[in-house]
Amino acid sequence: MELVGLSPMMMRMQSVTTLDAKAAPQFSTVPAPVLRCSWRRSKVLNANNGNGKDALKLSLPQGLNSTAFPEASLRGEETEGQFLAENGEKKDKSIKGFKSSWTAKDAEGKDYLYRLGAEADNMNITVGAKAGLIDDLFAGSFLGLEADIVFKYRQKVTRSFNHLQGDYYIAPLFLDKVVTHVAKNYLAPQLKTKVPLILGVWGGKGQGKSFQIELICKALDLEPVIMSAGEMESEWAGQPGKLIRERYRTASQVIKNQGKMSALIINDLDAGIGRFENTQCTVNNQMVVGTLMNLCDHPTRVSIGQEWREADVVNRVPIIVTGNDFSTLWAPLIRDGRMDKFYWQPTREDIIKTVSRMYSKDGITVEEVASIVDLFPNQALDFYGALRSRTYDVEVLKWANEIGTEHLAQKLVRRKKDEQLPVFIAPEQTVEKLIEAGQSLVEEQKRVMEMRLSDEYMKKQTGASIGLLGS
Repeated sequence: MELVGLSPMMMRMQSVTTLDAKAAPQFSTVPAPVLRCSWRRSKVLNANNGNGKDALKLSLPQGLNSTAFPEASLRGEETEGQFLAENGEKKDKSIKGFKSSWTAKDAEGKDYLYRLGAEADNMNITVGAKAGLIDDLFAGSFLGLEADIVFKYRQKVTRSFNHLQGDYYIAPLFLDKVVTHVAKNYLAPQLKTKVPLILGVWGGKGQGKSFQIELICKALDLEPVIMSAGEMESEWAGQPGKLIRERYRTASQVIKNQGKMSALIINDLDAGIGRFENTQCTVNNQMVVGTLMNLCDHPTRVSIGQEWREADVVNRVPIIVTGNDFSTLWAPLIRDGRMDKFYWQPTREDIIKTVSRMYSKDGITVEEVASIVDLFPNQALDFYGALRSRTYDVEVLKWANEIGTEHLAQKLVRRKKDEQLPVFIAPEQTVEKLIEAGQSLVEEQKRVMEMRLSDEYMKKQTGASIGLLGS
C-alpha cells in the first residue's frame, strides 16, 4: 500500500492498514489497490475538541467503497459521530484528534512548547535534545538523546575561590559587617524589620576591599556571582540591567539547587554608574540604577522578560557592592532603606597583620613589617604589596639579559613544547631592599602629583567657548 501525503508524525503515531488477499479474494486478480491520503477539515472534530485540527481522509481507488472494505473507513475518514461495526450496525463513537505530547493543550489552551518557554528559567532553546524534556520527534537520533545545542549558555558563572591557598588575614570588623549583612538577608522573612538588600563597601583606593570580600566568601563557603563596572554599559540599551537580573536569578538558583549560600557582588560600582564632572549619563546608567532599586524593593520577584507568572518567586539574594566614592551614585539608590553602607579604612594593626602574612615566607618578622609601615605612613595596602614586586625588577632584568633581548620573544612565546625556560631565581627579601623600593615608589607618586601635565595639555575652560583654546 502506498501512502501519499502522509506526514512523518502521522506515520509514527498511526499503524498502517494492510490488505489481506484472503479477506478480500475479489481483488486477487487485479493489482494491489493504492490508497491515497489527504487532509480535510472535519466539522465534528472541530466542534468536539476545539483544536482546529484536520482529520485524515483515506481515499479509496475507484470501484471500492467503505462497505466492501470497512477497516479502511474506520481507520481513515471520521464520520459524523458514528462508525460501522463488523455486524453492520451503526454505533456512536467519540471523535479523537491525532495528538502528540507537544501539541496537547492544557486547561488554558497552551501547548507544551509554550509552557516550556514561559515557565523555564532558561528559554526553551536551552533545553536542547534532552530525553524527557522535549518530544522524541524533536530529539531524533542524529544529535542523540542527551545533545545540548547551546552549551555556551550553561557555563559556570559563580566563583568558588579554590585558588586562594595560604594563610590570609581577614579584618574582624570587615568580617562582622559582611556576616551580619548576609545573615540578615537570609533571615529577612523571619525578621519583623526592614532589611537592606545591598551592602555598600567603600573607601580609599587599594585598601583590599574586593580581596577581603573574597576571603570572607571562602570562609563562609559562599559561592557568589561577581560582576564588574565594565558590565554596566553596552551598545544595546537595557542589556546591563537585564544582565544584573539574570545574574541575580543565577545566584538564586545556586541557593535552590545546590543548597549553598550565594550573593551578587558588583565591584567598583561607582566607576560604572557614578556621576562625574562632564561625563554623560546614558540610558544604561539609568536602567542599572533602576534595576538595583527595584531589586531592593522586590527581591523575590525578578523578571528577565518572560511572561509574568504568579508562582515565579526566587530566593532573596544579598548584594554586595564596592566603590571608592559613593557620593557619585544616585542618592535614592544609596538611601538607608536600600543600602547599608560600610566605610572601610584599615587600622595600623590591620595593615601590619595583613603585610606580615604577605611577607611570612620571606623571613620578614612582624617587628620589621611594623618598622616599614611606620616609615611609609598613609599608604594603602597595595603599596606594601608593590614593594615586594619592585624588588623583583632587578632580577627579572638580569634574567632577560641572560636570554638576550633579541631572543626574548622566541623563548617566551614561540619556544618548542619540550624546551624549558632558563631557571629564574627569586631574590632574597631584606628590609633594606624593601625600603629602597618603597622610596622609589614614593618618588613616583610625588612626581605624578607635582607635574600635572594634564593641566598643561587640557586647560580648563571657564567661559562659553567650545573646544580647547590656547592661552
